[in-house]
Amino acid sequence: MENELTKKPVIRTMLLFAVPMILGDLLQQGYNIADTVIVGHFLGTNALAAVGSAFSLMTFLTSILLGLAMGSGTVFSIRFGQGDRHGLKEGILASFALLSGVAVLLNIIIYLGLDWIIWVLQTPAEVAPLMREYLMVIFAGMAAIFLYNFFAALLRSLGNSVVPLVFLAISAGLNIGLDLWFVAGLERGVAGAAEATVISQYVSGIGIAVYTKIKFPAYFKREKGVRLRLCRVREITGFSALTCLQQSIMNLGILAVQGLVNSYGAAVMAAFAAAVKIDAFAYLPVQDFGNAFSIFAAQNYGARRPDRIRKGIRAAFLTSFVFSVLVSLCVFVFARPLMRLFIDAADTAAIEEGVRYLRIEGSFYFLIGWLFLFYGLYRALGKPGMSVVLTVVSLGMRVVLAYVLSGISSVGVVGIWWSVPIGWILSDALGAGYYFAKRRRLVPEQVPAGEVKIE
Repeated sequence: MENELTKKPVIRTMLLFAVPMILGDLLQQGYNIADTVIVGHFLGTNALAAVGSAFSLMTFLTSILLGLAMGSGTVFSIRFGQGDRHGLKEGILASFALLSGVAVLLNIIIYLGLDWIIWVLQTPAEVAPLMREYLMVIFAGMAAIFLYNFFAALLRSLGNSVVPLVFLAISAGLNIGLDLWFVAGLERGVAGAAEATVISQYVSGIGIAVYTKIKFPAYFKREKGVRLRLCRVREITGFSALTCLQQSIMNLGILAVQGLVNSYGAAVMAAFAAAVKIDAFAYLPVQDFGNAFSIFAAQNYGARRPDRIRKGIRAAFLTSFVFSVLVSLCVFVFARPLMRLFIDAADTAAIEEGVRYLRIEGSFYFLIGWLFLFYGLYRALGKPGMSVVLTVVSLGMRVVLAYVLSGISSVGVVGIWWSVPIGWILSDALGAGYYFAKRRRLVPEQVPAGEVKIE
């Protein structure tokens, strides 16, 4: 399985590799959604608003670890494609040291600044205590998030996207069961929902770490000449820092918008909390397809197969477009029933606002599908800085337009919803323009051998 990404038919290889990643993240979203559904039905609108705001904050902070893992995975894929076993082992060591240090630092910062964070998010007084209670527990899972994402990135870089799916499936099932037990059975409130998630995260994180060390012991055994080198740390940091910055900017933009949403009160907060979960679930497949495409392109870049990269670009953009259009149709038609999964039918104001959000943003999923492909392509070709630029354009415009448009009395909160697809359009145009202007340099006839340069 390890060499399939550089040898077998392009579109079939990408799809077979992407499907387990898509299913895995759908499961992960599934147990995030389980929190929301159970909290919304058993604990009410204020609890749902608290968990929704907490989720946006948690996503932003964990995106730092996710970005570091994704950047590390790109380096692993290139080294594996080159057949550089020594460089791969030193990269694994450098990445583990970097990610574990960041995870510890994040935990310290989070707990010291928790009250200040809740204040910055403009959390309403009736929601703030519930949000604090949830966050105090949920952030105890930071180490588990680090373990899972690090080892999942390593396995995927070697061509194995199935095992991360297996551990997520186990974790998702456990989380749903514990959610019902802790919230509905033991009546532990929002803390119980957080406890269920944290326990499930540790099951998947520790499980995948043990599996990887047992299945691939050669990558972890001590070997003469293999040690923690500053140059490898710099290499991992070069890729990872920019990818991490990209992920953080994406979620910082969402967090900035969350503060604006919170200013409209609990009903709009609850609508946004539910709609964002549906939204993320809907475009998650194209996001994972973009990540799979990035690994495919990175391995072929390392193996000096530019012909496969070019074929992959054409196939990936067409596939993403067709899938996104189908998903958009489903979300538009079923927006109201989807909102009722999270919010009681009697809360019509929250449901209607959520439906409006989904029908505006959901009509343009093909744009974010293409954007994820641009992110993945530029990471794989050693241009992670371009991915950051695209993210800044997309999220920067979203935040600016959200505040400007919502400030117009005749537009109001709808302006926040319309700011999203406008940001996607501008970022896609920039990504496409850069590619066509630089494609002979980006994907030359021959990819030079040797170390990959970070630009």
